[in-house]
Amino acid sequence: MTEVQAAILGVLQGAGEFLPISSSAHLALAPKLFGWTYQGLAYDVMLHLGTLLAVIIYFRRDWLEIFRDALARPKTPEGRMLWLLALASVPAGVAGLALNDLAETLFRDPVWIGCNLVFFSFVIYLADRRPAQTLDEGAFCWRHAVLIGLAQCIALMPGASRSGMTIMAALFLGYRRAAAARLSFLLSTPVILGAGLLEARKITPDQLTPAFAWGLAAAFLSGLAFIWLLMSWMKKRNLTPFLIYRVALGSAILWMFWGSK
Repeated sequence: MTEVQAAILGVLQGAGEFLPISSSAHLALAPKLFGWTYQGLAYDVMLHLGTLLAVIIYFRRDWLEIFRDALARPKTPEGRMLWLLALASVPAGVAGLALNDLAETLFRDPVWIGCNLVFFSFVIYLADRRPAQTLDEGAFCWRHAVLIGLAQCIALMPGASRSGMTIMAALFLGYRRAAAARLSFLLSTPVILGAGLLEARKITPDQLTPAFAWGLAAAFLSGLAFIWLLMSWMKKRNLTPFLIYRVALGSAILWMFWGSK
């Protein structure tokens, strides 16, 4: 893999991790569309570490406050946030271990990805149009943590989108768009960290090349940019443009690959 190819994959990871368009779908499809050698799921997950650093840097003050409140005033809504984020991460961790083989094989089939892109676009659309989106992060409770955590499990299927599924669940629960995006990004931290640690053992020394460093750097820088973009976007606008893109991409993928099955 060349440095340019790795950088492109890094940008796709940075965009797809935080925009509701599915980074795993783009990372799985790009090699097929451009004729590149697919580096494997472990490589894709390691690219996530670039976006992990981006979300930690962007929300560094939030995380400091979350840890401080968890220790100083654990019985308050602010003090419970750390434990609720941990609770919401459990379903994805269990599902990731249980379905790892499917994530490497069936789930990465282009037709499956195309169907997921289209189908979940309509589900997200319904959530985005739900009336009475009035809740903020202070309403986050154990029941919401479990439900959003379960929704996050769906993102094991490329095309669903981790940010898309968590934002969708939060919107269905009545959270404001900006609050839903912030919860989604905070929740990405433990999930990406856990997946990265799990898959790091599969990375071979010959994969740790300058190209790999380019991919990580591109994922980090683009991740920062797209976090800022979506946080700004969700304060005033809905998700329609991203959903149109998802449907268009999914339809194109189905048109290209359905006949080859």
